[in-house]
Amino acid sequence: MASDRRRDPSEPFIEDNHRFPPDERHREKRPAPPEQDARRRRAQQKRRRNSVFQYIAVLFMAAFALLLYTFMMERRQSQQQIDDLKKSASTVQTLQGLIAENEQLKDQSEALQDQIDALQDQLSKGKQERTGLTSQLEESEKANQAMAWFWEINDASVRGQLKSCREMIAAMEEAGLVDYLPKENTTGTGHLSPADRYQDIRSRVIK
Repeated sequence: MASDRRRDPSEPFIEDNHRFPPDERHREKRPAPPEQDARRRRAQQKRRRNSVFQYIAVLFMAAFALLLYTFMMERRQSQQQIDDLKKSASTVQTLQGLIAENEQLKDQSEALQDQIDALQDQLSKGKQERTGLTSQLEESEKANQAMAWFWEINDASVRGQLKSCREMIAAMEEAGLVDYLPKENTTGTGHLSPADRYQDIRSRVIK
């Protein structure tokens, strides 16, 4: 065969493909079948679920052990306290005395609270009465001021001092005293009430 002949030293060296196969790394990787990928994913998910279940189980067991330990310690302490109380009669008597004293103090506290509530009611009523008296006093003072303005306006109207009368009417209305004029005639005569007389003067002076 041609390949079995001796190579001339002057000829270039050419490698034979059948002697030196192509590098495995240059071969194209064939994608795995879809069924194989699905099985691999299911296996991974199963392993993850198992790991999560194991982790939850470990946490549950640790929490249960901690609760059981805490319960046993509290029960032991409570039992020890109960035993100490049972062994000491003087302690029981002292406890009963403290309980009775506590009940007595509670009764005294309730009585004091009732007294405080009564005093607070009286104080509240006193404040309401004071507020009412203050309001009455203010209304009485404003009524007196309104009557003082009324008599000056009436005198100015009688004397024909119309300018002065108009100025006093404006000042009285600005002070908000018109509503405090009596609306009834308390003199027993046929004259108009101060409120009606003021409106009569105003209608003649201010047009």
